[in-house]
Amino acid sequence: MIAVATCECLIYDAQSLKGKRAVLKSIITRLKQRLNISVSETDFQDLWQRTEITIVTVASDRVIAEKELNKALAMIDSTPEIERTITNFEWF
Repeated sequence: MIAVATCECLIYDAQSLKGKRAVLKSIITRLKQRLNISVSETDFQDLWQRTEITIVTVASDRVIAEKELNKALAMIDSTPEIERTITNFEWF
């Protein structure tokens, strides 16, 4: 089972692309270190305060994959610098 979560997010305090990248790098690094997922910024690379993050995990069972994605989304939600707005799930 392959599970994909695509999240559009806002970074209100970013005043430049450099500030945005600092916040994203911190979040992406923490997600990769703590969870069994792949994560990347997939859209809005040229906008200061908007981003799209895609998270992918592979598991033998849908429940396990969904739990892993929910942990990643909870970690994003617990970060005060970023606000998750739209989230889409796909299953393969």
